[in-house]
Amino acid sequence: MPQVMEFKLPDLGEGLTEAEIVRWLVAVGDVVAVDQPVVEVETAKAMVEVPCPYGGVVTARFGEEGTELPVGAPLITVAVGAGADEAVESEDSGSGNVLVGYGTDHSRTARRRRVRPGSAAPVPAAAPVPTAAPAAAPVPTAAPVTAAGPVAVISPLVRKIARDHGIDLRALRGSGPEGLILRSDVEAALRAPQPAAAPAAPATAPAAAAGERIPLKGLRGAVAEKLSRSRREIPDATCWVDADATELMAARAAMNAVGGPKISVLALLARICTAALAKYPELNSTVDLAANEIVRLPSVHLGFAAQTERGLVVPVVRDAGTRNPESLSAEFARLTELARTGKLAPADLTGGTFTLNNYGVFGVDGSTPIVNHPEAAMLGVGRIMAKPWVHQGELAVRQVVQLSLTFDHRVCDGGTAGGFLRYVADCVESPAVLLRSL
Repeated sequence: MPQVMEFKLPDLGEGLTEAEIVRWLVAVGDVVAVDQPVVEVETAKAMVEVPCPYGGVVTARFGEEGTELPVGAPLITVAVGAGADEAVESEDSGSGNVLVGYGTDHSRTARRRRVRPGSAAPVPAAAPVPTAAPAAAPVPTAAPVTAAGPVAVISPLVRKIARDHGIDLRALRGSGPEGLILRSDVEAALRAPQPAAAPAAPATAPAAAAGERIPLKGLRGAVAEKLSRSRREIPDATCWVDADATELMAARAAMNAVGGPKISVLALLARICTAALAKYPELNSTVDLAANEIVRLPSVHLGFAAQTERGLVVPVVRDAGTRNPESLSAEFARLTELARTGKLAPADLTGGTFTLNNYGVFGVDGSTPIVNHPEAAMLGVGRIMAKPWVHQGELAVRQVVQLSLTFDHRVCDGGTAGGFLRYVADCVESPAVLLRSL
């Protein structure tokens, strides 16, 4: 009857107390000869092929590749006398070869090893085992690494350095024999630029009960979708300029002094915009993505931002380019009142070709507006306030306003956008310039 001998991880010297299984050189059912290497292990010093002092059939292996085992832990069991005659060794005919402190132990009693949970099941001693020729020459120490097996490195210390610094050993090409990864390979990887790690996702989503939740639906949802679409589709850019609006405010005061309906500042700015769009029609356009074309629009339908209790709306003044300041003032007033009372018709909120945004009413100087999709541009107007200004070569207190233009860079370049904005600023500073366009 074959005797099942247990072979334990031997003392590998230099005070080492553990080793990592790098590669199994035999499988359960293989016939092994005396002193044939059965496993390749790695210590803090080197990789070592461990020969088995028994000849016979491997009935069990203990430990998966990549597992660390302490000295004295079982490695394999061998059914001595169950294989070919030339591979069979009795307990009394062990090799006697010693790595450090181990060889054939003549004091041990043969016994069958109880298999630990999770280990490979030993082959029953009575089961027939096919004979095989003596094992071939030992496998080279640094065999090429495969995707399924562990990575061959020179020592556990090198593996630890890689693990501590997040280096994937499988991504390295070892410079040692047969691709063996050396410490210098890992250190070179550490010196190489590493891609920035993605921010870790929060462990849990915000608590459902935390804070007030406001559904993005209705008007708020429509605004959110339109602004998001603008950001997704339009490659926008913004330019701005400060302008001396003192003469514009004086002109408005003169108009209102003669009686009749009052002219608003917004109406004057709108009239300046329509004149500027006639001069720079590229900004009164839209982009047809389906046809891959820029469409210049024949009429100016001027939208203006109006803040209401229900949220931000943009009513549209039809054919603004054909209206005078008085007509524009009246239409702005009408649409604003409808917006405040929630009575704007859908037609009042669609079809705009350019938007005028007077955020100065909120007491702010500047902004970078989001283009009102599918339009190509928006003019923003800050508050008009007294500031120091050089006027006719002397420092004076003037009424100054900041103007900003956000535009779709697909429809024009910076020169066109800058020309439009400079023309608007010139008209603000000297309303007489506008007369040339009337």
